[in-house]
Amino acid sequence: MAKQTLLILGGTGEARRLAERLCARSSLRVITSLAGRTRTPEALQGEVRVGGFGGAEGLARYLEDEGIDLMMDATHPFAARMARNAAEAASLTGVPLITLMRPAWQPVAGDNWQIASGMAEAATLLGSEPRRVFLAIGRQEVQMFRAAAQHHYLVRSVEPVEPSHLPANAACILARGPFSEDDEIALLADHRIEIVVAKNSGGAATYGKIAAARRLDLPVIMIDRPKPTGAAVVADIEDAMGAINTHLAAPVAERGA
Repeated sequence: MAKQTLLILGGTGEARRLAERLCARSSLRVITSLAGRTRTPEALQGEVRVGGFGGAEGLARYLEDEGIDLMMDATHPFAARMARNAAEAASLTGVPLITLMRPAWQPVAGDNWQIASGMAEAATLLGSEPRRVFLAIGRQEVQMFRAAAQHHYLVRSVEPVEPSHLPANAACILARGPFSEDDEIALLADHRIEIVVAKNSGGAATYGKIAAARRLDLPVIMIDRPKPTGAAVVADIEDAMGAINTHLAAPVAERGA
């Protein structure tokens, strides 16, 4: 029996864990695609493809050329362009698409959030008076805060920020999560942070800064995530495994299960 082929659009911890589980299936070929923005990604099981596809049409060609039976979009909740390309490629080829998207964070008692629709609005919401800002948004859109140069920024990212993208008063730290609540409290206190800017990424790995802001009674500008595509959406690994079993032919038992 020929192997079926699953393409995982990856870059998240969920994608990595999903590949680990699926590679245990002897009748399934698993390919994980990475955008290539992170120079030192975590190790992945199965086949790995690095780099862009050339838009939705390029992805559609790849699906056909590789004989992909099912596509799983397990990219970051803010990877809106990739999500659109995946939805369009699925429509062009008829390859089923499942989106794995962890639930967004929800405010709880003690939180002081302002919701921003994007980076430009977040920069505006910081106000005109200088503040000490923890900018925990990654490195791709830091340049949007150059327009609010009156503030002092602490920028955290996995990869270095392009120097020309940094606001005038910015210090950078390189770190990869998960981050504990206690460590985040110490970081915010040591740098005398007055406000946190964060993407609503969801999940536990980077929630520490949100809990820390609550403990320290700091306001948070929370950037709202893009709306998911019209694909079937699952919230966690177990739901994803169930959806994969539904879409593929009779599942093969995982080795060691």
